[in-house]
Amino acid sequence: MKRQAIDNKELILALEELEKEKGIKKEYLLESIETALVTAYKRNFDALENVRVEMDPKTGATHVYAIKEVMEKANDEDTEMSVKEAQKINPDLGEGDTVEVEIVPRDFGRIAAQTAKQVIIQKLREAERDIIYNEFNDRKGEIVSGLIQKADHNIVVMDLGKLEGVMPPKEQIPTEHYKVNQKIKGYVMDVERGAKGAPQVIVSRSHPDFVRKLLEFEIPEIYEGVIEIKSVSRDPGHRSKVAVYSPDENIDPVGSCVGQKGVRIQNVINELNGEKIDVIEWNEDPSIYIASALLPAQILAVDVKEEEKFAQVIVPDDQLSLAIGKSGQNARLAARLTNWKIDIKSETQFREMLLNAQNSEETIEENNEENTESEE
Repeated sequence: MKRQAIDNKELILALEELEKEKGIKKEYLLESIETALVTAYKRNFDALENVRVEMDPKTGATHVYAIKEVMEKANDEDTEMSVKEAQKINPDLGEGDTVEVEIVPRDFGRIAAQTAKQVIIQKLREAERDIIYNEFNDRKGEIVSGLIQKADHNIVVMDLGKLEGVMPPKEQIPTEHYKVNQKIKGYVMDVERGAKGAPQVIVSRSHPDFVRKLLEFEIPEIYEGVIEIKSVSRDPGHRSKVAVYSPDENIDPVGSCVGQKGVRIQNVINELNGEKIDVIEWNEDPSIYIASALLPAQILAVDVKEEEKFAQVIVPDDQLSLAIGKSGQNARLAARLTNWKIDIKSETQFREMLLNAQNSEETIEENNEENTESEE
């Protein structure tokens, strides 16, 4: 009995130490141990009665109470107690009340010690998972580096040190081929609770903000806020368009991002394994902005309809295919970048469109005149 008391005191000291070091509340651990002890009691003693376990928060002394319903006559001694017996404990008890009777299970001290150890280990693991989860949850929107542990057609798993990063198929760059032990960077999209509560980082290399963060890393002016990235549109593995702006008239935002002889932007292109990046200057005038977004094509005119966010763009005949791009890529990326609907016409197509419209108007006028004459 004396040894048991010492062990329990040591347990309380251990819980207090854990509270200081890991921030896990002693009360929370005691409640968890008490709950686990109820299960352990029923399992080890094949008990049918309802029980409650209570641990003294100062001494660690463990008490087990059988909870019984007060009946006129007890039919089941495990769960019921007669009114007569109950009133020996408390004269105020009557039928329908519940009474707690302390019991002393044989060899329960050893079971309690084992259970407490298991609970503490479990709660420590949960606390460590929570710490890691919170750490990486705070890193959403950042870039991480890791070694690839697994790579197949469906999923890529990265070793990020404290936990795993998972890159689903849609977050991979279609033109890239990943290999085990390859070191890569990725953009932290989300942190989820995986199997058994273990945190899992969802990583992306195809997200537009991956390009944004890479530029921020390579170009100090962006990191410092001197240059602002207004928008990014992307066809992962093929081409990206980035709109940049600086309120300082003395700073060339495009030139600063590209760097001397393209050295700054080349570092980002290398990280993306050759993905082309068009850096254009953002402008509050939508017609100028849209014309820049369609680079490298030359633009003759942009007619905008503000309310509809629709732009009619006219290009020289020899620039039409360049403006639209292969499979419509250039026009599609420009539309995403500016968040405007863009319709591109060659100069010849536009002239034909105007001519057809003019002919239609003349036809309508002629029909109206004929109808008027017939009525007369």
